[in-house]
Parts: sequence; structure tokens; C-alpha cells
Amino acid sequence: MKREIIHFNSIDSTNDYAKSIALEKEEGTIVVAEQQLSGKGRMGRVWTSPSGKGIYFSIILKPELDPTKVARVTLIGAAAVHLALKDINICSQIKWPNDIVINGKKVCGILTEMNCELNKINYIIMGIGINVNLDEDDIPEELMDKATSLKIVSGEDINRNKLLDLVLNHFKRLYEPFKTNYILNETIKICRENSALIGKDIQVIQNDKFKIGKAIDINEDGELVVEFDTGIETIFSGEVSVRGLNGYV
Repeated sequence: MKREIIHFNSIDSTNDYAKSIALEKEEGTIVVAEQQLSGKGRMGRVWTSPSGKGIYFSIILKPELDPTKVARVTLIGAAAVHLALKDINICSQIKWPNDIVINGKKVCGILTEMNCELNKINYIIMGIGINVNLDEDDIPEELMDKATSLKIVSGEDINRNKLLDLVLNHFKRLYEPFKTNYILNETIKICRENSALIGKDIQVIQNDKFKIGKAIDINEDGELVVEFDTGIETIFSGEVSVRGLNGYV
């Protein structure tokens, strides 16, 4: 997978720009911005993106996969970020399927969007936002109990270029076997062993309905396995929101 980087000082959304050029660009093209004016997360949520303090980027992917398997790409992104943070001696957990948390607070979010036909993927855009060098006053007051930054937890500034390179290298290594042979073993192992949810009671929100269960595993297809009073169910990413009973996780 080639790596072409398109850099912006400021842009509305790296995901939106990546979608506008995806059909003409090769797989592996990366859109990076110092600041997003309209950064977004899953389910239409706003992603705060102050200038020069975070990592905000989107990758254009074009795997020859069944569209139903696209959600697994999000897990690859989460595993890549976790490994990159480990490389700089920061311990984190993965809140299935798309968040990285430290001490129970979100430090990274992943938004995966797809353009496809019935059984053909035209492109996938995977956007990643990492709160790197944000200070406490950069985080909106209403998110103080849910969000943090690498600088806040480590007490020091982080080299954003180095961290981005680490994330991209880990992503490529994990993505290539998935793309060619649908091999996801290492990614699942990373997500399972570093899960913020497994073993905890959680809320599963689907169609505005709440169910309480216990997360017990992540299966080989990347689905969350939850034990409810009515029995064990597998949860597909993208169709639900998952929250902890006590706070964010």
C-alpha cells in the first residue's frame, strides 16, 4: 500500500475531503490536517480539533472485500493506535469498536465510512483523531469527565509526527494480511487483550432502546459478545452504541 500524504493547515473535515477525492486517488492516500473546523465522530458527534495540538487524518482504502466485513477495518485502526501509544510508553485500552481510552477517558476516536455497491466496495475512508498535546482548557467543559489527551496523562508534549508515523506503520502491517487473505488474528488478539469492556457490565443502545449486559469476549469476526439475561448475543459495530454503566467505560 503506497503512502501519499495530502496536508492541510485547516480543513472542515479530513473524512469529507478524502471522500471527495477517493475515486481518483490510490489506496493509501492520507489526508492530514493541523486543524478541523467541522471534525466529526460516530453518530454525528462533534470532534474538537484545535490547531496544532492533535493528530487528525483520514486514509483512503480500497480492499476487495464483501461490504459486510468493512467494520473490521475499524478494529485494525484501533489496534494500530494502541500499539503506537505502547511504543511511546503510554498504556491505553480499546473501547470496542472505535475508541482508545486512558484511565477511563477517551483520547482517540475512529470514524469509518464506506461507499459501495451491492457486493463491491468503491472505497473506505477511515478517519482517526487523537488528542495529543491538548491542555485541559482545550477540552470542552461538558467533556472533561469523558475525554483527555496524551499530554495530560503523560505530563509532557508528544512528537506528533513521530506518533503519526508509528500509527501508519502499524496500520499497514495489520491491514495487509486482512486485505489479501482476511487474516485478522493479531488485530483481534490486541483488541481482546486490551479491551476496556470485556468483563464489565455495559449498556447497549440500539434504536433508542437500552439493554444491559456483560461484555464477555470479542469473537474472531471482531464482534462484541455480550451476555444478557435473555442469553448470549453478538453485537455488530455500526449498529449500536456501547457505554459503561459507571461513566464513559
